Amino acid sequence: IPTIAPYLLPTIIGNLTGAYAGLDIHVRETVTPRLIQELGEGRLDTAIVALPISEPSFTEVALFSESFVLVRPGEDAGKPVPSRESLREMRLLLLEEGHCFRDQALSFCNVHAARPRELLDGSSLSTLVQMVSVGIGVTLIPEMAVAVETRSAPVSVAQFKPPRPSRTIGMIWRKTSPLARQLLQMSEIVRQSAEDMRLRHAAAAVTPDSLSPAVGI
Repeated sequence: IPTIAPYLLPTIIGNLTGAYAGLDIHVRETVTPRLIQELGEGRLDTAIVALPISEPSFTEVALFSESFVLVRPGEDAGKPVPSRESLREMRLLLLEEGHCFRDQALSFCNVHAARPRELLDGSSLSTLVQMVSVGIGVTLIPEMAVAVETRSAPVSVAQFKPPRPSRTIGMIWRKTSPLARQLLQMSEIVRQSAEDMRLRHAAAAVTPDSLSPAVGI
């Protein structure tokens, strides 16, 4: 899905091709509903998505969990982090309809509907962060996206107070897949890839509130 692929895919491909000589990987990036459809139709062998999917015909393997962080204009660095109730009163920038990350963010903020001036859509996390940088509003992004999406944007990044919004990332495949055993083995490589990425981005770890130009990669 678009909120995972740009950040985790390079490490996954490197680790998989290192473990399986001659492995031919075909990548398809799209939103969760389409991945589920194509997986069910046999057009894909596996998918990496936010869990749960709750599809009886699929095997789900949880890989890791990550928190969402708040991205706001750079001048807001050091200000108190708003509660979920306060977020409902702010101009919230979210991915457009069809992205599961949008639904997860709305669920955290307990927002079911909003007037257009209060809720603005973007097609990518990069677009949302750039909109924040010019003062249009605030947004939520997954931790894995911080190092990439905020490195050139004058924004501040902050962790929410517990309980923090988060998501669980996992792999899914058809229970009838003849590749089930190999896919389970590959899921461990994907899990390690996520850990490798976390270690590489350790210098960019989000502090209580940090300005992105100071983030190391």
